[in-house]
Amino acid sequence: MSSTPRAAASPSAPSASTPATAPDAGHAPAPAGTPRRWGSLGPVGMVLAGIVSVQFGGALAVTLMPRAGALGVVTLRLLVAAIVLLVVCRPRLRGHSRADWGTVIVFGITMAAMNGLFYQALARIPLGPAVTLEVLGPLALSVLASRRAINALWAALALAGVFLLGGGGFGSLDPAGVAFALGAGAMWAAYIVFSARTGRRFPQADGLALAMAVAALLFLPLGVVESGAKLLDPTTVALGAAVAVLSSVLPYTLELLALRHLPAAAFAILMSLEPAVAATAGFLVLNQTLSAAEAAAIALVVAASMGAVRTQVGRGKEKTKGVQT
Repeated sequence: MSSTPRAAASPSAPSASTPATAPDAGHAPAPAGTPRRWGSLGPVGMVLAGIVSVQFGGALAVTLMPRAGALGVVTLRLLVAAIVLLVVCRPRLRGHSRADWGTVIVFGITMAAMNGLFYQALARIPLGPAVTLEVLGPLALSVLASRRAINALWAALALAGVFLLGGGGFGSLDPAGVAFALGAGAMWAAYIVFSARTGRRFPQADGLALAMAVAALLFLPLGVVESGAKLLDPTTVALGAAVAVLSSVLPYTLELLALRHLPAAAFAILMSLEPAVAATAGFLVLNQTLSAAEAAAIALVVAASMGAVRTQVGRGKEKTKGVQT
């Protein structure tokens, strides 16, 4: 639906023993029930919860597109999410450097581009192939960011599952839809990088709230031009709010917090679960059945993700033993 200026030479996030950010003394603590408490899920749990949320939100968005159009859905999603995050997080506007603001603005631009390109793809090609093509971006990042050969193996296994889920080929798909999906994948890889950078420069989810506001402002004119008064329909607004919470507020916040402690390579491979969860959401929400090939693809993707997690956990244990000795 992920490296930082403070650790530019490494794709890994800060260790769990070192806080990624230190809130200013005068910064108000987050209210009960906000992202601060979600840290108890653990970084892997937060990523998985975000994946489930974003895919079921995507299934709901498909039902909303006939009402508001692709750009209208993106506008509602980003606008409602921005309002919710700004109210909940109450980010401070002072005390940030130019580099901080530059990072959050680029993060917002990346977020807007990723969402816009993906929904343009959905307007032209089916959901499964669109998600399958999009996930190639994070998979490519996992190979480029990894320093261990074993991670390339997990990425290759996940890639095989992704292509199997896509039916073994995409020649019959609309070329523009394929291009939009691949572009969304590239923006998804950039999102991983700038989400990690933003999470380490801003306390809690402040940077996410500001980036979401940037993305919403960029997309608002496009949504108004395409959908106009349809965006004010009460039912459309209610559905758009639900899509925003499921597809933006929950997953983006969980992923941002997870990236403070989870290496970018492991996060990117976990993102290969997206097509599998999308197929499940499609079956439960949209009555889309799974073929034997799709079930086999899900097994490959899950196996790759489990292998990536085991590799990173083992690496963490080795580092801990090294420190203790």
